[in-house]
Amino acid sequence: MTAATSTFTLAHVEEPRPATAEPAITRLDRFLRGIERRALRIAELSTGHREDALDIVQDAMLVFARRYGDKPEAEWPPLFHRVLDTRLTDFHRRSQVRRRFRAFLGRPDDDGADPLAEVADPNEAGPVQDAADGDTRRAIDTALRALPHRQRQAFLLRMWEGLDVAATAEAMRCSEGSVKTHLFRALATLRARLEPVR
Repeated sequence: MTAATSTFTLAHVEEPRPATAEPAITRLDRFLRGIERRALRIAELSTGHREDALDIVQDAMLVFARRYGDKPEAEWPPLFHRVLDTRLTDFHRRSQVRRRFRAFLGRPDDDGADPLAEVADPNEAGPVQDAADGDTRRAIDTALRALPHRQRQAFLLRMWEGLDVAATAEAMRCSEGSVKTHLFRALATLRARLEPVR
């Protein structure tokens, strides 16, 4: 085979074409669907109300998609949790202002029990569910809600979401050392409070 022949052959060999990349909107949709339930749980633990939590998560997802949807996919988890945390902080500030305003006007706090909240959630297990499991879940929820905000946030992002220390620090806007401190304190408190449930 001559050099001319081999050059001709090499010149006409086609490079393998890369597979078409998945559209960004599909990747974003998959990310949001994957994080939706856990985000709702985080918001519900923070607010204590499912409806408020649903509104907050929906708002966080819209803001995240608008502002950060074009960022690299690896950056999405801490960015989403930063947006969610901001929305939760805004919710608590608004709630505090409403309570102060009602107290100033002499009106009782109208955050009473919602009769619809007593209706069973069709997505949760029914009455056949083991009572001990229900008691354990309630004890965990109560213990998580009782944690200070930063400790609960560090626990949920590290242990539940599985973010590493650096990503958690980015989401919480603090140092990695602070994340470790908050997580250590959260774990110690949860162990103490949940010891009788074991």
